[in-house]
Amino acid sequence: MSAASAPTLANLGPLAQLRAGRLPERLGRLLIGLWIYGLAIALMIRAAVGASPWDVFHLGATRHVPMSFGMVMVVTALAVLLAWIPLRQMPGLGTLANTFLLGPFADLHLLWLPVPEGLTLRWAYMLGGVVACAFATALYVGAQLGPGPRDGLMTGLARRTGWSIRSVRTGIELTALAVGVLLGGTAGLGTLVFAFGVGPLTQRFLRPLAVKLERPVALP
Repeated sequence: MSAASAPTLANLGPLAQLRAGRLPERLGRLLIGLWIYGLAIALMIRAAVGASPWDVFHLGATRHVPMSFGMVMVVTALAVLLAWIPLRQMPGLGTLANTFLLGPFADLHLLWLPVPEGLTLRWAYMLGGVVACAFATALYVGAQLGPGPRDGLMTGLARRTGWSIRSVRTGIELTALAVGVLLGGTAGLGTLVFAFGVGPLTQRFLRPLAVKLERPVALP
């Protein structure tokens, strides 16, 4: 991704994020994005053709701990935050919202979402989940209230290395997948579709969805 086409994601502290303007709109984008992300997760799990790499990890972890899928997501998010320290990634309200809301949102969607019958509908669930995940990621990350723990790794590594969002996201997803399989999570063809498709889609959605902050702040 060239510098000219890259979305502008400011690395701001928590207070600077709140003071950067358009706060009601950005809060709405954050919450809607997380709700859609929870739906995307539920769609891909219910499809049963291979969960996303992170969810292969989460599903694998549920085999070893007495927690719901959503609670495993919360605990994992807290652990991933430790990796932010060397990246000097700045947390924010969005980080906390992702950490504590995304797992419960996924659990809620799993409760009401029916199991699809037939391979065609299952793949519709899967592909819809991939697109919804990329859109939701761009929506809440683009709100610039701080990315979630997992996406903070993505944006932090992209900023530090100069690599594209697409390349960094794909690398992270493949690593989570490998660990998840070792824990007993089940992968499939849908997992590969997600791993190689969500990065380019996220990058494409992020360009128009990243909010232009009204009060420019110098980046470190």
